[in-house]
Amino acid sequence: MTSKNAFYAQSGGVTSVINASACGVIETSRKHGDQIGTVFAGRNGIIGALCEDLIDTSRESEADIAALKNTPAGAFGSCRFKLKSLEENRREYERLIEVFKAHDIGYFFYNGGGDSADTCFKVSQLSETMGFPVQAIHIPKTVDNDLPITDNCPGFGSVAKYIAVSALEASFDVASMAKTSTKVFILEVMGRHAGWIAAAGGLIEDYDIPVLVLFPEIDFDQDKFLAAVRHKVETHGYCTIVVSEGARNADGRFLAEQGTRDAFGHAQLGGVAPVVANMVKDALGYKYHWAVADYLQRAARHIASASDLEQAYALGQAGVEMALAGENAIMPTIERVSSSPYVWQIGRAKLADVANVEKTMPREFITEDGFGITAECREYLYPLIQGEAYPDYDERGMPRYVVLKNELIDKKLGEFEL
Repeated sequence: MTSKNAFYAQSGGVTSVINASACGVIETSRKHGDQIGTVFAGRNGIIGALCEDLIDTSRESEADIAALKNTPAGAFGSCRFKLKSLEENRREYERLIEVFKAHDIGYFFYNGGGDSADTCFKVSQLSETMGFPVQAIHIPKTVDNDLPITDNCPGFGSVAKYIAVSALEASFDVASMAKTSTKVFILEVMGRHAGWIAAAGGLIEDYDIPVLVLFPEIDFDQDKFLAAVRHKVETHGYCTIVVSEGARNADGRFLAEQGTRDAFGHAQLGGVAPVVANMVKDALGYKYHWAVADYLQRAARHIASASDLEQAYALGQAGVEMALAGENAIMPTIERVSSSPYVWQIGRAKLADVANVEKTMPREFITEDGFGITAECREYLYPLIQGEAYPDYDERGMPRYVVLKNELIDKKLGEFEL
């Protein structure tokens, strides 16, 4: 069988375990050198393909590729660059095929969320019509946990663990000081339309912490919220609030919306934690502190979930194996067999069923009052944060993270204007 080269790229916001998926793709490809030649990685995601900035991963040692499993963020660089539809800008897709053809790339592994699933699907379709078939496999990744069909998404379990642990530790701090100081702590977490990460903060209720969770899926009612805060503080002396960045009013407007848009056309949010904090201060007069987890939550490799790391690698590996089996326009998935004990297996989903579909929290995962999580949600979440996968630490007490050489190959085509 004649071998073809492969192209791998990371897309969108990175995670603490996305490099584990990259490791799975590269190590598995190296085991099948008779079918896959060189794995090229896109420098800064899909932009690397459009600009023909291709990293030759064969120049990286086996030890450095293996070390990706313990290294957070995107080793090859990622980007927030949404390709327009085929109708709006066919030239971008044709450029991708042109680059793939120039470098004999027959496999396309795109590691990202919903937008990248859509791009992957379109590339698989267009490559056929242009007479240069490319097997396009989407490797799922998103801390938001909002891809459909798969039980969960790599990156989420580690973020959930970080938020649950951080909320627990901060709550112990607040409880210590509540008599004479801070009575309300607000933690803002990621999640524009789906409250999965915020739900992880709700797990601290199992440790006798008075907590309120604000989900994007539940319309925000200020009076009801303030009454709940007052009740928690009067009963326990303090309260922790975990709020999703996408919390919104009944009219659909984000609490923190600035009126601007990001690169994907999404509403630019300005920080919901201070908005909620000021509500509490103005209405109840409680002293407060607030924090925004921001990049810390998705970069925290030092406290990654062992199950999350294992699944991230397995999905990268499965993507290559599926491509070698002749499959195309699909995404390997996680299928839950059992929650206790936690058992899972690899499944698959058609990209046509994944692209641009967003999975939000089911209502049965949220308590009737809208401020907490149910037993069913707990059963879903706890297996995903199980186990610790600590990186090695050096003699100075810092984690050993790898920085790859990322050497580019020579270009064969002309410049392309983004």
